[in-house]
Amino acid sequence: MGIEEDFYATLKLKTGEEIFARVAASEEEDRTVLIVTNPIIVNEIRTRQGVSGYKIEPWLKTTKDDMFIINLDDVLTMSESSDIEMIVLYQNYVRQSGKEANKHSKISRRMGYISNVNDAKEILEKIFKNS
Repeated sequence: MGIEEDFYATLKLKTGEEIFARVAASEEEDRTVLIVTNPIIVNEIRTRQGVSGYKIEPWLKTTKDDMFIINLDDVLTMSESSDIEMIVLYQNYVRQSGKEANKHSKISRRMGYISNVNDAKEILEKIFKNS
C-alpha cells in the first residue's frame, strides 16, 4: 500500500474524456486509484491553414478543487508524457490559475456598493413612489 511517485500523463476515461494531469497511483484495499492534480482538457484551435494553437481548460469547471481521485477501472488508457512542450504548457496553466485564485478584491463604494438590502429597498421604493 502507498502512493507511487507522481508523473505527467494523458488519461482517456471510459466516458470519452481526455485529460492531462500530474498523476500518482495509490493502492487502496482491493483497488487501485489515481490521484490527479490540476487535470486539464486541451483543445486544438484550427484555422484553414491547420492547427494554430491550443486552448487549455480545467477538466471540471464548477469547482476550485485541484486534486481528484479516479478509480483505475474508469480509465480506458493512460500514457505517461515526456513531451516537454505539453508539460510546460500545463505548468504555466497551473501557475496562472494559482495567481488568479489569490486575487481577491474588496468591495468598495467605487465598485458600485450602495448599501445593504433593506436600505436599498427603501431608496428604490421612494424613487418609485415619486415617479
